[in-house]
Amino acid sequence: MRRIVFAAMAALPLAAAVASPAFAQSSEAPFTGARIGATVGYDHVDGSGGATYGGVIGYDMLVAPQITVGAETTLEDSTSKNMGINASRDLAVAGRVGYILTPRVLAFAKVGYDTTRFNFDDGHTNLEGVRYGGGLEYAVTPHTYISAEFRRTSYEDDFGSRNAGIAGFGYRF
Repeated sequence: MRRIVFAAMAALPLAAAVASPAFAQSSEAPFTGARIGATVGYDHVDGSGGATYGGVIGYDMLVAPQITVGAETTLEDSTSKNMGINASRDLAVAGRVGYILTPRVLAFAKVGYDTTRFNFDDGHTNLEGVRYGGGLEYAVTPHTYISAEFRRTSYEDDFGSRNAGIAGFGYRF
């Protein structure tokens, strides 16, 4: 499963480049270019809730008048604990497709690979899974944005799933 997700992620920028000419970032395309941001939200892991916080880096490009594609990496931590098991470091790589609803609002969907460390009394284990979700991004200025999203991660080995409601803010270069 991991190879399929990574192959799809690697092919995404190439497919976008072949499908359309490169677009330069302008005030008419506030959802393009490199970005960096911070995230905070509510995390629900296997019956336990807590806070999640971290950061995101990504790149988006315009491939049609209202369509963006991109990739992002997130690194987050969580306070979710349940019966001695703590959801800890969470690293994800995802592809993202967006539709520009208005000059300042982007609706997006994402899918990608996720790995999470779960700590317990005698050590830890890492589980892999598929992350998917969607949300809205609002361009406050041509370079700053706020966002809200829902994401779900389905883990391997029938471990279960994880849901999170995330708010973010960031800067586009």
